[in-house]
Amino acid sequence: MLINMGSIYCQTAAKRPGSNSMITPYPHQRQAIDSLYNWFAANQEGNPLLVLPTGAGKSVVLAVMIREILQSWPDQRILVLTHVKELIEQNAKRLAAVWPEAPMGIHSAGLRRRDCFDPIIFAGIQSVHSKALHLGRFDLILVDECHLISGKASSMYQQFFAASRQINPVIRIVGLTATDFRTGTGSLTHGHDALFAAVAYQIDLLYLIEQGFLCPLVSRPVDTQIDVTGVQTQNGEFVAGQLESAADKDEITQAALSEAIALGADRQHWLVFCAGVNHAYHVTAALNARGVKAACVTGETPALARANAIAEYRAGRLRALVTVGVLTTGFDAPETDLLVMLRPTQSPGLYVQISGRGMRTAPGKTDCMVLDFAGNALRHGPVDQVKAWIPKPKTGPTAAPFKICPECESKVATSTRVCYCGYEFDLSEKPKHDAHATTAPMLSTDIRAATVRKPVSRVIYCKHQSIGKMPSLRVDYYDGLMKAASEWVCLQHDGYARRKAVQWWVQRRNDPALPVPDSIDEALDAMPYDNLKRPSAIVIVQKKYPEIVGYEFE
Repeated sequence: MLINMGSIYCQTAAKRPGSNSMITPYPHQRQAIDSLYNWFAANQEGNPLLVLPTGAGKSVVLAVMIREILQSWPDQRILVLTHVKELIEQNAKRLAAVWPEAPMGIHSAGLRRRDCFDPIIFAGIQSVHSKALHLGRFDLILVDECHLISGKASSMYQQFFAASRQINPVIRIVGLTATDFRTGTGSLTHGHDALFAAVAYQIDLLYLIEQGFLCPLVSRPVDTQIDVTGVQTQNGEFVAGQLESAADKDEITQAALSEAIALGADRQHWLVFCAGVNHAYHVTAALNARGVKAACVTGETPALARANAIAEYRAGRLRALVTVGVLTTGFDAPETDLLVMLRPTQSPGLYVQISGRGMRTAPGKTDCMVLDFAGNALRHGPVDQVKAWIPKPKTGPTAAPFKICPECESKVATSTRVCYCGYEFDLSEKPKHDAHATTAPMLSTDIRAATVRKPVSRVIYCKHQSIGKMPSLRVDYYDGLMKAASEWVCLQHDGYARRKAVQWWVQRRNDPALPVPDSIDEALDAMPYDNLKRPSAIVIVQKKYPEIVGYEFE
């Protein structure tokens, strides 16, 4: 008998069976389950999402929800789908812990199981994508790591869903993911091919850290940086072959590993992410040559060898696992305390997944260090601030590319060398592996740690003007003999740049009656130094060029 899914979830939420559960969900897990019930009660159509970061306990949420539904309505059938055998096994074991009597089976070639008729089936999409008719009717499909579902009708997931709807037209699908977006296409709930209608529940990553469910990430500045100049982009990601060619250079590998060994001296469990299979082999060989016992795990690694390497790593007999593409999902090693990023990515989802590998808690572990030789934190920002972007349909010709001047915030062409305010862009070749990388924070709470306070011993003012451009007041701040930072004050400009310059002047003048100058020459004439306050210190962000974000006055 088909039961309306909305009534199932509404009633189940009220009943809340679970007194016989061997695992009690944490408050955020209970809230996720109840939010899903409430969403189904309010929406008779559509498929919802649960967005839970790595380490939030998706397997517990799945297990408790399955038990509650099946114990209340035993005639329902539930399918749990995912893409790797490790997750299939992990989710099945969790249900067995929550509900030892669960009537469940597994259908996975990798696990050598072909169960088909149990009320609960845990399956790999590769094993069942063409077997919907053989497996029979399901009332609910739960998809773990649902951000991997392609919108293309020819994909394995979409083929299976289409066939399942032929059997049961009112089947409902619930997606679980840490990242509710796909590279290149954006939000999973937007677009003409969106499978999911809305996010039913999402929990904040920082909350999980504050409550002790996850451990924080800490970044350390590194000098080595992989240069991706000339590497092309396709479907929202670097072209794989070109990326590996850029990253797999011995001088880069040796320089990066020298820093990793020095900075990670007290770290015992390293995960190293590479840009290709050959790159991973070369990095593994270099680590072992330097006395860091490491093994390589790729998609080409035989199953037994992969399992042995992971077991050795977890036991502490291997210090490092070097990987490309296979340990970003379905891999649980809470003891990991160092992430080494040697794989640049334009995919925010992959960046979040890689970062999540280090955020699980373990006895004696206080944080996980991240050494970002790939520039990913600078490219995507703090991991807790990565959000799904909503794709916008094209309505006309593609606009000309532009960049934002960091001084006056004006839009200028990407080829512009000098902004009209006088700010000079650096159009030289991007820094190679021996250039300093930006110290970008991994968490938004660490942004303050990325700033540096510099005492100011003297300030030099001068007129700056390029041919055909309006002049600006250049201000250089010195810490002893070394210049700490510079800024450009646009007194002769209009609009925002002028308003910002007025604020700068008013903040510094000793005499409130001293007028704000209309020109740079007038400003310099008004500067015996006792007319303007000199900051005792400035606060800068250590970007490629230091950016002043604060001043201290006596």
